[in-house]
Amino acid sequence: MASPSHRRPPGKRHTALVPALVVAAVALVASLLMALHPEGATTADDATSAPIAGSGSTTPRTTPSTSPKPKPKPKPKPSKPSKPSAAKASPTAPTARTTGPEGSAARTAPQPASASAPLAGRIRPDVTYEGVATFYDTGNGDGACLYGPTDDVMTAAMNHTDYETSKACGAYIRVRAASGASVTVRITNECPLPCAPGQLDLSPQAFAKLAAPSAGQIPITWSLLSPSTSDTISIRYKTGSSRYWCGIQAVGHRNPLARLEVRDGSGWRRLPRAEYNYFLSEQGSGCGGAIRITDIYGEALTVDGLAIRPDALQPTRLQFAAH
Repeated sequence: MASPSHRRPPGKRHTALVPALVVAAVALVASLLMALHPEGATTADDATSAPIAGSGSTTPRTTPSTSPKPKPKPKPKPSKPSKPSAAKASPTAPTARTTGPEGSAARTAPQPASASAPLAGRIRPDVTYEGVATFYDTGNGDGACLYGPTDDVMTAAMNHTDYETSKACGAYIRVRAASGASVTVRITNECPLPCAPGQLDLSPQAFAKLAAPSAGQIPITWSLLSPSTSDTISIRYKTGSSRYWCGIQAVGHRNPLARLEVRDGSGWRRLPRAEYNYFLSEQGSGCGGAIRITDIYGEALTVDGLAIRPDALQPTRLQFAAH
């Protein structure tokens, strides 16, 4: 017997070639379309950015940029109000002792000096301050300002804050009570802490002009005055002064004193002010020479050279103008 032939029957061979030709034709058409429309090609990124069927998101994923993203600027933190620090009272001459209960803080904040009083500190003209009034035993009338004993009973001690290293010394203050009663006092002393800003510690006689002493403490308003007066200013050298060291103070000035200068070989030299109301020349410069004093309004008065006579009032014919 003849062995079976390994050739395919003619009919079977023709049938197998037809699908092959169809596949080849489809591949050719697809390649032609790809060549004509290259942007239509699908990339791997396109596949990953396409939304997934059935998912909730329809936003395609953006390919990350190669450039670094700018860091967001940090938001500024709100500033925290600073806590008021308690001032330390320095040792001075005898100070006031309050007999009434402690006062409350004044509601009028200190303001910068106005054009009419460019050298003013915390206490300014044309400003009304609020606080409380108490009273103390004034004794012989002397106080931290070291003006010495006095028969003037219309005096007051200024609270430590508004005393401002003796800038308040000699200031005339109009004090008003809620009842409408008022009194004018001169600042001769300091009321140490815990006397609050705005508080005045009056002489008993001055307090009695406003309320019965049994009240102990009353709310007040007060303001700076520039009173009419026939008095003139006097100059005093402190005990122990010489041409090698001296302390100088002015007494009886109508308006608060802003500065005191002495003339030395190089001109006018401003002296620092102590809490006990003397201007000090530590090296003796200008001691015994001409003196120039200036009030908070900027008016300057010059006193010819005075002999150094410690603890003696030496009168002048000078006085600041009223305002």
